[in-house]
Amino acid sequence: MSRGFVVPSPQGTVLNLRVSPGARRTSIEGAYGEDALKLRVAAPPVEGRANAEAERYLARLLGVASSDICVVRGASSRNKAVLIRGAAPEEVREILSEHLQ
Repeated sequence: MSRGFVVPSPQGTVLNLRVSPGARRTSIEGAYGEDALKLRVAAPPVEGRANAEAERYLARLLGVASSDICVVRGASSRNKAVLIRGAAPEEVREILSEHLQ
């Protein structure tokens, strides 16, 4: 059974991502299978720049502070789990659904 890309967590919500660094612009590209969201980032995959750009973009998109978002799994991988502290999964799904059409 699929868990989906938005997963509840005791601290908030975990968002499963497939990140492609080095894009022309940072954007959500849609679903990546059933368990992840495809995110292109306009930063190279060196010295944590792609992770930082992903965190900044998601904070802006979701309307939360940058300090409330952090990569909790997959820091050196394309497959990442990002924790959004204090955000309800329903809120995250609703905001993301507007960008997935």
